[in-house]
Amino acid sequence: MIPNIFRLTLPILFGYVPLGTAFGVLFATQLDYAWWLAPLMGVVIYAGAGQILAVSLLAAHAGLLEVFVAMLVLNARHVFYGLSLLRQFRGAGLKKLYLIFGLTDETYSLLTTRPRGDSPQQEHRTDVAITFANQIYWVLGCTIGALLGRSVEFDSTGIEFALVALFIVLAIEQYKALGSQKPLWMGAAAAGLALALMPPAQQLIGAIVMVTAALLLQYNLQRNTPLTREANHD
Repeated sequence: MIPNIFRLTLPILFGYVPLGTAFGVLFATQLDYAWWLAPLMGVVIYAGAGQILAVSLLAAHAGLLEVFVAMLVLNARHVFYGLSLLRQFRGAGLKKLYLIFGLTDETYSLLTTRPRGDSPQQEHRTDVAITFANQIYWVLGCTIGALLGRSVEFDSTGIEFALVALFIVLAIEQYKALGSQKPLWMGAAAAGLALALMPPAQQLIGAIVMVTAALLLQYNLQRNTPLTREANHD
């Protein structure tokens, strides 16, 4: 099982370790805290962009309430991810708590595109293993970066593009799994509308709300077509 989990999560490893390293370096160089607090954030908070945002706000002497609100808004998109996984996590018991906590953009993509078997319990264990492996990669990167930031000079310019590249790969995998371009175009249209109509602070959540509403509308229209009604009736 372990080799299979490692193979599935290998793209996440190549994304999370460099990004976690960048976060650890920023944490160690911009904040006057003990280095081990960087990996501890990866264990307790586990929010890549949110952790980087928190470092920037704390370095600017923002209050804890401001940091909390900013991270809440930034990570609100996970609510939409979680809703689509309610059926998949059904019957997971206490494992569901960790699956909810460990849900990230990249983990969501893996959990929704990987082949699944007939045993729900085995699939829940695999989901937990994937989620845990991804968090290990992130915490490892945070640890390496924090240690490097304390000992050597590290230029992290451009390393954030690893996250963009990772999202591109995951989007391609989602397209292959769905076999349809429509969700991609709907997402692109929602992003364009958010960029044109909304202030920068609300663009991400606005685009997510728009594309979610469009996908729900599409689902309801498809469900109410005569062919779908006949299939459900049969």
